[in-house]
Amino acid sequence: MNDIADYCVVGSGPAAVACAHALLSSGARVRMLDAGIRLEPERRPLLDRLAQTPIEQWARADLEEFRADVNPDVGGVPLKLVYGSDFAYRLAGETLGVSYQNAGLRPSFAAGGLTNVWGAAMMPYADNDMQAWPFSRNALSAHYTAVLDLIGLAGGEDDLAELFPLFTQNLTHLELSGQSRQLLGSMTQHRATLQRAGISFGRSRLAVRGKGKPSNDGCQYCRLCLSGCPWDLIYTAAHTVAQLQKNARFTYEPNVVVTSVHEVNEGVEIRGRRLGSGEPLSWQTDRVFLAAGVIPTTQIMLRSLDAYDTTVYLKDSQYFLVPMLARRTRGAGTERAFGLAQLFLELFDPTGGERSAHVQIYSNSDIISAAVAKAFGPFRTPLGALVRSLQERAIVAQGFLHSDYSSRIGVRLRRSQSGAPEELQLTGETNGGAANAVRAVVRKLIRHSREIGAVPLRPMLTIAEPGRSFHSGGSFPMREKPVGLETDLLGRVPGWRRIHAADATVFPSIPATTITLSAMANAHRIGQAASLLDRNA
Repeated sequence: MNDIADYCVVGSGPAAVACAHALLSSGARVRMLDAGIRLEPERRPLLDRLAQTPIEQWARADLEEFRADVNPDVGGVPLKLVYGSDFAYRLAGETLGVSYQNAGLRPSFAAGGLTNVWGAAMMPYADNDMQAWPFSRNALSAHYTAVLDLIGLAGGEDDLAELFPLFTQNLTHLELSGQSRQLLGSMTQHRATLQRAGISFGRSRLAVRGKGKPSNDGCQYCRLCLSGCPWDLIYTAAHTVAQLQKNARFTYEPNVVVTSVHEVNEGVEIRGRRLGSGEPLSWQTDRVFLAAGVIPTTQIMLRSLDAYDTTVYLKDSQYFLVPMLARRTRGAGTERAFGLAQLFLELFDPTGGERSAHVQIYSNSDIISAAVAKAFGPFRTPLGALVRSLQERAIVAQGFLHSDYSSRIGVRLRRSQSGAPEELQLTGETNGGAANAVRAVVRKLIRHSREIGAVPLRPMLTIAEPGRSFHSGGSFPMREKPVGLETDLLGRVPGWRRIHAADATVFPSIPATTITLSAMANAHRIGQAASLLDRNA
């Protein structure tokens, strides 16, 4: 091995950049291999125009173009776009040969991965939700801190911190909307009752540049978060890629699709092809860290292990959406506010078990207002006063369950045959108990609607297909003593020494709280620990 280790990280999503950061911190040289698709250049002038124009002077035509192709209804947005673009998903499924049956999960070839279209929510896992893991949350604590200090967090100390520590002092602030302040006031007034019911609450924690000292710059409260931030204040892993590129020991190589990895001598050979042209490519490295997202990473590992026609399972966090009616907050439809989740609710023992459920509350935004108006169809104009009243009462609860109560997705790589290309088949297997668990959570919210300050509209409950949460993983789960297609604590299947899976592919379970922070922390842990093996060799 060289005096300075050479490592390759596959992917540029949140797990990839966290792993790369840990490796660089060890003094290694790091090459990041990535498809690296970015927003179309022709959309940039619109973003620049909005960012450079006072919000009060924004042209209606510019706003309509910015929100183009976003078509919300009371069931949500079918597939979230950003800046009216699908670049976060472009070319990925067709290039990888993915087929979908009852599965909402999608891969990404974008620089920064799915953080281009995420909700930016950042919560750690609770120990009770990690009972299937080969270690407790303590093993991730320092890595939670490293990740949050790298990207920042908008949030604050509140009741949630007792079970879900902040893990950072690098905090900025986001002002809640009038609706959210009303809900938070109601829940605070009834804290004791909610606590007895197993409901903990607090402000959301978001990877967003909020207001902070000394500059006090940050969120402009333009209401457009769910369509994209004109100022690029919502974190994407592409931000960290740009930071890493300032390090002379880091190389970013885009337009690459990695196809397989193989250990050779004292290193790894990586094989791939150029995105678009299909030109064959290969690299030699001391170690490789697969963090391309659970679909691409699972495919690379199945192919590299020659595990064709073998089904592995992605665990999933069941996703649901339910509109709620709160007391009317006049002006909610026009108030300057941020459009991401404003409040978090953690529900414990919602189904008679020990796992928690996670609920994110969204107050009024342009997308919620549009969904309410759409529900009235041709009557929205003559019933304008009623529509406005409902818009000023409407909020949305977005919920997630632990994978123990959720459906799963079977993943199977079919070998090329009879001239047909390889196919990666994703098949959702519905867990009948998942819908019952969701309804139990909603019933609990209804029972405590007085204390919460809003009542769920149960007839409008939407229970999504497997994978729609994009909180999935575990096709090669970590075990203390792995066998077969399980991995060790460094993401290696039995027999591999220098090939590491470093994203949510190795999660033994998927707790309900948000997945990205823990995916980054675990990838940081794997990168740091693997580099120590070489330094101590």
